[in-house]
Amino acid sequence: MKTMYEAKATAVGGRNGKVTTEDGLLSFETRMPKELGGEGGEFTNPEQLFATTYATCFGGALDLVISQAGVESGETAVSAIVGIGKTKDGLGITAIIEAKIPGVEKAKAMELLKKAHTVCPYSKAISGNVDVELKLVD
Repeated sequence: MKTMYEAKATAVGGRNGKVTTEDGLLSFETRMPKELGGEGGEFTNPEQLFATTYATCFGGALDLVISQAGVESGETAVSAIVGIGKTKDGLGITAIIEAKIPGVEKAKAMELLKKAHTVCPYSKAISGNVDVELKLVD
């Protein structure tokens, strides 16, 4: 692969620390959520961060697929729900992609959603490692 862009982020202190990007655009503290035994509070965590980046990347892939198919639609919206839980080997994550594709018939919208899942770099990166459920929402 020929790399077109790189981003560097550094986490100090893991789940109860601070993360910053090399360019300084992002800099914030992280904490383990209460549901995992942490203090919670007004901090972010890896699951929220992954959900935001996955939703953004998947949304871009969906818009690309719609454009390439020549389909007319309203503005799409994509949500990613990322969960963490125990597996037989330790901890694992799950993901649900909820997509709104206004103005497109349901069967065609689902076809586009499945195609976007094969195109999205994040979906490719987690393929075979994370169960991803695709859902259309109104």
